[in-house]
Amino acid sequence: MKASTHSRKSAIRGAGNDPLLLDRQVCFPLYAASNLLTRLYRPVLEPLGLTYPQYLVMLVLWERSPASVGDLGERLHLDSGTLTPLLKRMEQAGFISRRRDPEDERRVLVTLTAHGCNLRTAALAVPEMLSLRLGLEPTAVDELRDSVKALVQILGSDAK
Repeated sequence: MKASTHSRKSAIRGAGNDPLLLDRQVCFPLYAASNLLTRLYRPVLEPLGLTYPQYLVMLVLWERSPASVGDLGERLHLDSGTLTPLLKRMEQAGFISRRRDPEDERRVLVTLTAHGCNLRTAALAVPEMLSLRLGLEPTAVDELRDSVKALVQILGSDAK
């Protein structure tokens, strides 16, 4: 038993090409970066009264409001089971309102409230604050964003 444990540890230690090493995974640095980035946003978004997922919803709605729950889910890569409670909390906080689409009762439309619209002005500082906290040059941020967007596009087309 000792010999097999020893040989297993040696095999693991010496296997720099082991495909199951955490450092060889594509998923882990993306997962870790996502978690760390969300934490970085927290103190920046807190004065606005937004969580990171709520901020993402607001970004979409600041581009186009109203938007259907389905459109929000597609744009943010979130299912309705995740999005519905998030939107409910945002409605309770006064950022958005939800109503049935009069043209199609199956669709729920999400619209910014006056408070939600006004919050955009305060949120204009968020991207710059994040860039400063990241300590990256604007061109590096642009390149990183474009690389990750390309990966999201690949993964999104693979999921369909």
